[in-house]
Amino acid sequence: MPRLSDTMTEGTVATWLKKVGDVIKEGDILAEIETDKATMEFESFNAGTLLYIGIPEGQTAPVDSLLAIIGNDGEDISGLISDGNATAPATDSSDSEQTKQTKVEEAPIAPTETKPTTDNQQPTTSLPKGVVVVTMPRLSDTMTEGTVATWLKKVGDKVAEGDILAEIETDKATMEFESFNSGTLLFIGIQEGQSAPVDSVLAIIGPEGTDITGIAENYKKGGAAPALTSVTSESTATITPITDNQQPTTENTGRIFASPLAKQIAKENGINLSQVKGSGENGRITKSDVENFTPGAASQAPNVIPSAVEGTQPTTVAKPFVPAGETLSEEIKNSQMRKTIAKRLAESIFTAPHFYLTIEVGMDEAIKSRAIINSIPDTKVSFNDMVIKACAMALKKHPKVNSQWREDAITINYHVNVGVAVAVEDGLVVPVLRFTDQMSLTQIGGNVKDLAGKAKSKKLQPAEMEGSTFTVSNLGMFGIQSFTSIINQPNSAILSVGAIEEKPVVRNGQIVVGNTMTLTLACDHRTVDGATGAQFLQSLRQFLENPVTMLA
Repeated sequence: MPRLSDTMTEGTVATWLKKVGDVIKEGDILAEIETDKATMEFESFNAGTLLYIGIPEGQTAPVDSLLAIIGNDGEDISGLISDGNATAPATDSSDSEQTKQTKVEEAPIAPTETKPTTDNQQPTTSLPKGVVVVTMPRLSDTMTEGTVATWLKKVGDKVAEGDILAEIETDKATMEFESFNSGTLLFIGIQEGQSAPVDSVLAIIGPEGTDITGIAENYKKGGAAPALTSVTSESTATITPITDNQQPTTENTGRIFASPLAKQIAKENGINLSQVKGSGENGRITKSDVENFTPGAASQAPNVIPSAVEGTQPTTVAKPFVPAGETLSEEIKNSQMRKTIAKRLAESIFTAPHFYLTIEVGMDEAIKSRAIINSIPDTKVSFNDMVIKACAMALKKHPKVNSQWREDAITINYHVNVGVAVAVEDGLVVPVLRFTDQMSLTQIGGNVKDLAGKAKSKKLQPAEMEGSTFTVSNLGMFGIQSFTSIINQPNSAILSVGAIEEKPVVRNGQIVVGNTMTLTLACDHRTVDGATGAQFLQSLRQFLENPVTMLA
């Protein structure tokens, strides 16, 4: 089992792309391995025949465990397989018990490689043939629970491998969750708008008509299992399982199925999605449907107010009317992202002793330099890109600002990964520019644009929001002159960027019109002293007031 990330201690085999007996060439993809950060393809660095598989699909094992043996066809490998290391090698017969067990118990992304049990629960011995239990996946390293924003399939629907089952809201983003199995959706365990811990039963997929009574209960991880609604071949139900205080949800719900990107484009262009005809699977609205939408061709639709959780079933109501002298309020359910933001910012402000340093930077030369750079065809650099580049270079000169606090030691990072705060509908996300100091201005601009687009369309992957060593937050584009930010831990500092203002300034004893920008550095006093922060800001000012020094 390879170590595919610096923090990886164990891996899960998501999919084997080769079977015992297959001829392997150097560079062939052997398997897809799920790490603590992502699912990655693992290629062979050797050629030969795949003689043995030590970790079946869906199972987890520590780094350096025996994953596979490659050698000459027919070679005796019995001496290489230690007692208890793994079960006997799978044969290449599709009817073998090991092959059948792998097919039955394989799981998409989430670690369902073993049948979960509680202290007072006995594990099930086997699943019906072809049945797969899909659990709430861990879509980020900090995710402990997820919320189902939208179900794109209903009980009784046929599911093909690669179909999008649902949109799941994590603590960082809303992500599409695709099926790694095919069959019929027999059971939905978590309703739209509901939250559940990682590894809870999300759905059950299998052959149509399969009796799955008791399966959800056997796979539960504490607490009561949801009511089980199965589908038979004689009667295909269109109502998903309900709890005691819920009414059944039928097809005539007014639900709008749309991809996150389609929703974002519609919002930016003031398009009512209820008027758009979807061309995707099950009438799902895609990006192209929104872009090609002609308002005049659509019929009048009722007012639609989105529900508390973005992406869930909207409610059709009349516009609220507030009589004079009366009050009106609305309760909006906190999203996973909003709850996580609240928790982390509170932890940061109450645990890290913040102090703030503010400077005013002359931006006349930066304005001239940006105009020259942007005169080059197909080149677009923003002032924010210039600030990020200047920060990266200043951090190389003052690595103590690029640090992290631990109770036993301070970690000083000599690599620079700048996080860029991006406002999204549900709050704030911080995509990360890895090795920012090694990027040119145009590379920074292109990467920021790409990551911001992904953030706003909820396409950011967890790995794209991890590993920052410093953060930049810019509200200058909204006309904010100056502000202070809460440190994005485990960083030791965050820079708040205000607007560029035209104002009277004194130069060489004369009052002239100049352009200035206010920068405020929030520092964690446990790691950054006042003089250290001041020296960093001085270097930052030198780079911004003399942009040519950033091109050296």
